[in-house]
Amino acid sequence: MSFKMRKNRLPLQDYLQGILHQDRIVLSKAITLIESKHPDDQQLAQQLLTEVLPHTGKSFRIGITGVPGVGKSTFIEAFGSYLTQQKKKMAILAIDPTSTQSKGSIMGDKTRMEALSMNPYAYIRPSPTSGSLGGVARKTRETMLLCEAAGFEIVMIETVGVGQSETLVKNMVDFFLLLMLAGAGDELQGIKKGIMEMADMLVITKADGTNKAKAQLAKQEYENALHLFRAPQNGWHPTVQICSALKNEGIASIWEQIEQFHTTTQAHHFFSENRKKQALHWMYETIERHLLETFYHHKQVKILLPTIEKQVLAGTLLPIQGAQKLLKAYWKQAPS
Repeated sequence: MSFKMRKNRLPLQDYLQGILHQDRIVLSKAITLIESKHPDDQQLAQQLLTEVLPHTGKSFRIGITGVPGVGKSTFIEAFGSYLTQQKKKMAILAIDPTSTQSKGSIMGDKTRMEALSMNPYAYIRPSPTSGSLGGVARKTRETMLLCEAAGFEIVMIETVGVGQSETLVKNMVDFFLLLMLAGAGDELQGIKKGIMEMADMLVITKADGTNKAKAQLAKQEYENALHLFRAPQNGWHPTVQICSALKNEGIASIWEQIEQFHTTTQAHHFFSENRKKQALHWMYETIERHLLETFYHHKQVKILLPTIEKQVLAGTLLPIQGAQKLLKAYWKQAPS
């Protein structure tokens, strides 16, 4: 973070009061603070998260993903507009891939969801992945907590695409929504299967015009496929819906099903237990990330690594032996 941005940093109580009073400018500044890598900002961010923690956990968290071209932005705008018409406050954390040139977000979510970005009941926060593993912004969970403290009833996390990001988001949300295309081709089947097993609902998009019959057929095929999966532990059986975001058809039915999911999982005590497991997962993931960072920034490891890499590539050193040498160097002078 630049000196100018650090100079504009607010006192802790100003961040806290601004968030609790639903000041969106302060919320945005707080998220920027959370995303900063500057040590002073990180320390203040942790203090802020501790202060807002009692005001979090009351939202419904939804993850959304889909193959490229499925119409995620169009769907989210239609879905968000429907919810905000019911006076529900909705925050959308749209994870953008990061440009290797500018280091900023590529997709520009506020231009992708222009109408929703001007809706007083909606808040859109695009966050660059900054090269983080799996295409999910590293501070997504913390950002979600700030949005909850700011009074948003629904927090939606949109992923970059298909891949590891889905697994990461699944461990952050209460409900995981997978958008599908009718007749997308067999080349996607291998990807679909793994993600379909995680999904709480499949939605076939662009079900309008001549594509509506294809969508109905795809719905039957996916419903049959879901029966082959293991019975879920949460008491909820994933459903398949079709919709046309352009014509606002099927949106209300999708929300009704999501509300039914909420009721069912709470009745089976899965909802709260799942959140507890996610909190532990967050803790362990943070430990792993910290260990990785400190390992590769360790002075002795940085000195040894190029030589050991060459030896492994030349076949004069086994990979496991190379790893052991590096770990030994790390633990010999491990940071306290």
